[in-house]
Amino acid sequence: MTFLGGVGTGGGIAPAILWAIPLLPVAGFLFQVFVGRRLPKPIVSLVSCGVVLASALLSWKVFLHLRTLPEHHRIVEASLAPWIEVPGVGGEFLRVFVDHKLVVDPLSAVMILVVTNIGFLIHLYSTGYMAEERRYARYFAYLNLFTGFMLILVMASNLLLMFVGWEGVGLCSYLLIGFWFEKAENAAAGMKAFLVNRVGDFAFTVGVLTLFVYLGTTFGTWTVDFGELRAAFAAHGKELPGILTAGVGILLFLGATGKSAQIPLYVWLPDAMAGPTPVSALIHAATMVTAGVYMIARMNFLYALSPTAMTVVATVGALTALFAGTIGIAQNDIKKVLAYSTVSQLGFMFMGVGVGAFAAGIFHLFTHAFFKACLFLGSGSVIHGMGGEQDIRRMGGLKSKMPWTFATFAAATLAIAGIPPLAGFFSKDEILWQTFRTQKLLFPGWILWGVGALAALCTAFYMTRLVIKTFLGRPQWTPATAFSGGGVDLPEWMEEDEEEKKPKPKPPRTGTGPDGLPLWMEEEETAGSPAPAHGLPQDESLLDLRKIGPDAHAAHGAGHAPDAHAAAEEAHDAPAGHGADHAGHGHGHGHGEPHECPWSMRLALVVLAACSVVVGFLGVPPALGGHDLFGHWLEPVVGSVHGEHTATEYVVMGISLLLALAGIGAAWRIYYLRHGVPARDFAESHRDLYELVRDKYRVDEAYDRLVVQPLLRLEEGVGRFDNEVVDGLVNGTARGGARAAGGAGLFDNEVVDAAVNAAAEVTQEAGRRVRRLQTGNVRQYLNFALVGGLFVIAVFCVVLTWDRLRTALGI
Repeated sequence: MTFLGGVGTGGGIAPAILWAIPLLPVAGFLFQVFVGRRLPKPIVSLVSCGVVLASALLSWKVFLHLRTLPEHHRIVEASLAPWIEVPGVGGEFLRVFVDHKLVVDPLSAVMILVVTNIGFLIHLYSTGYMAEERRYARYFAYLNLFTGFMLILVMASNLLLMFVGWEGVGLCSYLLIGFWFEKAENAAAGMKAFLVNRVGDFAFTVGVLTLFVYLGTTFGTWTVDFGELRAAFAAHGKELPGILTAGVGILLFLGATGKSAQIPLYVWLPDAMAGPTPVSALIHAATMVTAGVYMIARMNFLYALSPTAMTVVATVGALTALFAGTIGIAQNDIKKVLAYSTVSQLGFMFMGVGVGAFAAGIFHLFTHAFFKACLFLGSGSVIHGMGGEQDIRRMGGLKSKMPWTFATFAAATLAIAGIPPLAGFFSKDEILWQTFRTQKLLFPGWILWGVGALAALCTAFYMTRLVIKTFLGRPQWTPATAFSGGGVDLPEWMEEDEEEKKPKPKPPRTGTGPDGLPLWMEEEETAGSPAPAHGLPQDESLLDLRKIGPDAHAAHGAGHAPDAHAAAEEAHDAPAGHGADHAGHGHGHGHGEPHECPWSMRLALVVLAACSVVVGFLGVPPALGGHDLFGHWLEPVVGSVHGEHTATEYVVMGISLLLALAGIGAAWRIYYLRHGVPARDFAESHRDLYELVRDKYRVDEAYDRLVVQPLLRLEEGVGRFDNEVVDGLVNGTARGGARAAGGAGLFDNEVVDAAVNAAAEVTQEAGRRVRRLQTGNVRQYLNFALVGGLFVIAVFCVVLTWDRLRTALGI
């Protein structure tokens, strides 16, 4: 038994350091839960950001140590204690040993650097973005816990410990997506993410158990440890049946589709935008959604044996990339565009690992983490500066108002669009090239390459459209009527459709309440009660005046003196405390112009944008004169797929670049040069197609009709069966028993008791009559004796006479 020991071949790193990396954020969570809410916000921020920063520094220490080791000995391990010990019978059957053990090898080293470093920047950004959140400590508690569970997931040495982190990030996503649970849709979005992931988790569990039982019963290898599994596959790989590797691979991939939002379990991710924007950045860039890609890369020895499983993974990834990319073209919510972009980019990653280019898939995960975090935090800056507005049709012209946000957002956009030499170009192009040339699928790879190339075209188009409609062109807002939607260049039927989606106002109630007040007065008081000092909610989506309504604003305006309002504006424009007045006070009043975010938010944007530009140089392929440092770093874990360079590679690379430029050029011409007129004309002439794409192909509606409603009807039927049959039988039995008991009681009372009472009364009466004979008079007794003797003599005579008479008659 080992406690905090067992450092692997790496040596030189204390086991406590490895355990400190995930446990420091967990300690931060405990601090915020038990102490943080009683402390000032600066201390809460310091502790929450500090623990993640400490994890990041330790991660760098471990990474730098790994670099000093020989290529095939780059691994360090730390066992905390045994977890599960099941000794075999006679030492031959079911010997299972699972430890609480963490492992850092080249693959997990990349992941912990991504999680801790980007996680720290998002924590830092959150200190400005959530400055006025009243549940400040709770928010950072969840954020710390999310980071801790993700680190456990990527550092786990076995599938069981990975599953702990796997479920932990699912729990944290539920808590963070539904953080503003006062709104029903936010709570529903959190619940949706939780339930959809349970579907994938069930498949994941079945896959792990199937693999565990087969290897144990067939080869006596009862293990879930990654190192031992790899050794078992190396020793018995050729003996494993194809149906096993394909089945387990597909089951594990189903689990990945839930965590990483792929077809058919992607529907939770766009709804996850209900959470605070920094949460969206953390989920979409550095933590949860990358878990599935990481898991498949970690289990690469399994997938490498099954062309069927790899074909499924790559095909689903390619289709998801294109499917989500087309949806992103028609979305008008800035966060929804980025959400579908994430789904699409995850599809690229799965396409990479599905064709066996595990290093390319992880490389895109790595680069995507930087530019997607930058984009989401940039969208948060826009929402912050626009007082909660998220509809890009009501933006425009923000470049001059938010120069830092625009510059960083544009850099990240060019990166994700695949423009060289930014990060996205190298990672995405490597995936497309490896897909084109692969021979590991059940059909030619160029088919999936074509799908991926179209998805890349969509990416460049919708991201450019997003930048133009948000930052360029003419402003669709005015300071006096900000966020009113004035000047939006849309067909009337589009606006009508948007209006139809808004909740209809309830008719005023009539009558009086318990306190004698009219009900309509109680409604007004209830509607105004949750508003803070300025009458505005703290939900970023609620900061939109269109959702609050003019009455609420009027009521707000009446709730304070003009001087107070002016003072608030003055404080708002002051540099000091700039970030402290948005979430609560907000800009939903329509009294100010959009503006840049505070320094804590800008710093994170600048760092992420800079990384989006430069990190791609870690993976410059040999075809462009590079050495693919990133791919070589991962080779000890995932192997290498580099082959001979041909002219075809340059042709494929050129087509990818042309498609990216075509997407940017088309969006520029449509939305910047022609102010969206071609798009509007197309939407009007193909209204059904436009509405289908805008409504996300109505997949949610299909799920609701094919899955949710049947389940609800089944639940309703089961409930009715329970109420009417099961409860009926139980209640009927009870009623029958009650009636039988009543009958028995009646029989007991009316028959048994009556008989007993009658016998008692007869006996009592007989006794009473006999008692009269006990007079104590001797004369009377002698008379009785004389009468009795005469009676006996008479009887004797009668009997004697009768006997003689019968003899005489011969009877």
